[in-house]
Amino acid sequence: MNFPKIQTRAESEWENLQASLYILIGTATCGRAAGALNTLEAFQAELARQKTSAEVIEVGCMGLCYAEPLVTISKPDSFRVVYPNVTPELVPRLVEGYVLGDDPCLELALGTLEEDEEGAPYIPELSRFEHERRIILAHCGYIDPQNINHYIAQGGYRGLDRALAMSPPEIIEEIGRSGLRGRGGAGFPTGKKWEFCSRAKGSPKYVVCNADEGDPGAFMDRVILESNPQQVIEGMIIAGYAIGANKGYIYIRAEYPLAVDRLKVALGEAYDLGFLGQDILGSSFNFDIELATGAGAFVSGEETALMAAIEGKMSTPHPRPPYPANEGLWGKPTLINNVKTYSYVHLIMEKGAGWFSSIGTEESKGTAIFTLAGKINCAGLTEVPMGTSLQEIIYDTGGGIANGKSFKAVQIGGPSGGCLPESLLNTPIDYDSLREAGSMMGSGGLIVMDEDNCMVDTASFFLDFVTKESCGKCTMCRLGTLQMLRALEDICSGKGKMEDLDNLLELAEDIKAGSLCALGGTAPNPVLTTMRYFKHEYEDHILRKQCPAKVCPELTAYYILPDKCDRACEHCILTCPTEAIKGEKGEVKHIDQEKCVNCGTCLEVCPPEYNAVVKLSPVTSLPPEDAKAKERGIAQGVLG
Repeated sequence: MNFPKIQTRAESEWENLQASLYILIGTATCGRAAGALNTLEAFQAELARQKTSAEVIEVGCMGLCYAEPLVTISKPDSFRVVYPNVTPELVPRLVEGYVLGDDPCLELALGTLEEDEEGAPYIPELSRFEHERRIILAHCGYIDPQNINHYIAQGGYRGLDRALAMSPPEIIEEIGRSGLRGRGGAGFPTGKKWEFCSRAKGSPKYVVCNADEGDPGAFMDRVILESNPQQVIEGMIIAGYAIGANKGYIYIRAEYPLAVDRLKVALGEAYDLGFLGQDILGSSFNFDIELATGAGAFVSGEETALMAAIEGKMSTPHPRPPYPANEGLWGKPTLINNVKTYSYVHLIMEKGAGWFSSIGTEESKGTAIFTLAGKINCAGLTEVPMGTSLQEIIYDTGGGIANGKSFKAVQIGGPSGGCLPESLLNTPIDYDSLREAGSMMGSGGLIVMDEDNCMVDTASFFLDFVTKESCGKCTMCRLGTLQMLRALEDICSGKGKMEDLDNLLELAEDIKAGSLCALGGTAPNPVLTTMRYFKHEYEDHILRKQCPAKVCPELTAYYILPDKCDRACEHCILTCPTEAIKGEKGEVKHIDQEKCVNCGTCLEVCPPEYNAVVKLSPVTSLPPEDAKAKERGIAQGVLG
């Protein structure tokens, strides 16, 4: 079947849908975690009870994870309204009000859905969308990821149709002129990588999509694959044609079951319509894609480890050179790109290199996708032009810091990235600026921290993750990171010494020099950046035996202020798991520090009208003169 005929049929189906009453429900992983499947069942049951016909469609995530479950109701010749946090209890109100009636229930709405100048849907009432430039996320959450016609009707596979009319060198040149750089973390020019692989000797050649997303707090690839998997498939087909490959693999972690299921459906639909298989769209080009699932080790995201896993071997890195472009899968030339990188390809081929290169900065073209996680109001995904500042991402698109707290730091680039302070919030998001600040673009994880985060503890958390995820092949990565972790644990427990800081710096350089892959080479980054920008917190832990954020258990203790304690209240005594709280009914309560395990339960249950429980540096860890002053302050019910 030729492409114009496929396109006409898809557009006709889409037009018929737009002319009807339909309901979109986000059932990606974030939506399901918030109860979207219960909401889906509630809509189906209520529509059946009301004997009303309306198509209910499961879609992916539009990036507003904080507002899930998200529901969009579209009526012909009326508003398309988006509703946040729709529980089953709200369903009858929406059905009676807007599905059956003319009341759009705007008091429950997030906004109305419209289209921008490029035809991508957006919600005008949300100011965050004014700061975004949605390209990859343009149709995520608005189309059925398991209906290929929805994708085609939005321009899908036009890029492939154009590419098949070009020569492979022309395609590679177009990708090169676009300025696209790999979105997997390293930022290597995509056009150059494709050119190297196309010129490499050896046959067959392979195309691999790296969907092994292992960074804590990162879920961009998962959302894309759950919401619009066809754009990844189309990008891989174009890449295969450009480099002369007939076989592709999508390597994805098994912990993404919904993404795996939706990919399987998407691949089946692509085969059915002739986008995969033999003589694609009437050409002489053949291309197949196979799914390869992995156990989910963080190190499997490294290129050579990933290829070993596909081959059925232990997932450990191997020396480079040779590089995968020359000797990859089974010793043959292999092109490896990230989910996001392939997602841009079809748009570049459809709209041209000039369109893509007009977005972003001189050296970093296009957009960047970030997950917004941590202490932020509007957690989810955002897609912004390269060059957008951290300030804009956190406050304009992310809604600022949760619970009215003060911003302290942002971890960007995953566990191998770095923690940047408030003074660097104006740093533009691009490869070079972040590298200069001591961090990296990485795969796009962005974790926001507030005044209640301890930066020494944060560095220890990320180093603990990297230590556990190390494959153990390199001595410096296996043992060096462990030694750094032990030093951080000593500092967090009040046992650290100032010479530990020099040892950490020395170990960091040794690990970077002695590690085979980027996991070890970048593992010290969280420690180096926190020492660079938050050295005073390390000194507080070591010299004053204090944790300013009151996070580290050994450097904090709970006390009860006698002048605020309600003598008749028994909340803290009844909930203390170690019976550390003493005091008969009618007496002021106090905490036996030897029995206290710093669980914080007493602080949680103390009635807010009293606020009698406080978390402070333990007097036993303070210098004598400070300890006496603190004891006097606690006895008087005054915070020191």
